[in-house]
Amino acid sequence: MHLKQLSDLTGVAGYEHRIRKYIKEKLESKVTKIETDPLGNLICYKKGKKNNLRVLLAAHMDEVGFIINKINKNGFLGFTPSGGIDPRVLPAKRVLVGNKEIPGVIHWAPPHLKENSDQSLPKFSSLVIDIGASSDKQAKQKVKVGEFAVFDTKFSHFSKNIIKGKAFDDRAGCSLLMDLLEDKTNYSFELAVVFSVQEEVGLRGAAVLGEKIDPKFSLIVEGTAAADFPGEPDQDISTSPHLGGGPVITLTDRSTIVDRRLINALVETAKKNKIKYQFKQPNIGGTDAGRIHKSRAGIPSAILSVPARYIHSPVSLSYLSDYKDTYKLIKLSLVNMLKAIS
Repeated sequence: MHLKQLSDLTGVAGYEHRIRKYIKEKLESKVTKIETDPLGNLICYKKGKKNNLRVLLAAHMDEVGFIINKINKNGFLGFTPSGGIDPRVLPAKRVLVGNKEIPGVIHWAPPHLKENSDQSLPKFSSLVIDIGASSDKQAKQKVKVGEFAVFDTKFSHFSKNIIKGKAFDDRAGCSLLMDLLEDKTNYSFELAVVFSVQEEVGLRGAAVLGEKIDPKFSLIVEGTAAADFPGEPDQDISTSPHLGGGPVITLTDRSTIVDRRLINALVETAKKNKIKYQFKQPNIGGTDAGRIHKSRAGIPSAILSVPARYIHSPVSLSYLSDYKDTYKLIKLSLVNMLKAIS
């Protein structure tokens, strides 16, 4: 498992080079061919017994974060989000800025220091990053407009089974696909495993994959939101993905209606092998499948995810048991998924 190393690396959309470098170094001796396309997607091919059949698996490398868009006279950094982040989770959070990983803290003036005791919620326009600079000149010696920032969160264990870190969406998926390529199983078909770019800003890297790879089907591997935590008093969370419930199978989201044949293959494989599984609530979120399934003449696509609490925030929380069960289901389902659409 590579999740610790991948979680600790930094890279928002357009700045995935550190993640790509790590994955390439670890996998280039494990695969038949490895290449980077013009957009930055890392594509790994592993030959099978019948190379006229190809299956596409994908996970995205980018994480949510920020792009620095101005430097104020007093040395604070203005920023805009890269990906979907709720500004309410940001005040007083630690961040790392740019390739030099300059430490910073997100500032939002507390209510008791505001005029008329303003109790409004934070907006991106009212937030800045404090890097300890006292002037724009001093700040510009460390940071330039256009550089990125990410949450400063290190991977760690809460217990033997509970892990926390940043960017489990989708470094969990990246780690799972690295595990799959390192496995010595020889499939009858060729694996084309893609570590994609720019998913969090509109599934952009995935837009070119179907045309280039031309697979029989695709499986997108993700980290998705678990909602097993207190909410409104009357809120029913029984149908939401939860930690300990196993891999999450998507039925439909805002970008994809998943191919029923592939869903059935995943469910049947899970039942046969006594692997826990659960379903994602319909019409929430979107993944690279949203672009891939509309490529060429149409590519049957499915989505399988590791549940994680608090995605798109400074920290995610997951169970290792769910990670391991997701890996088992991926590995055991591929042959059945191919049969289902053949």
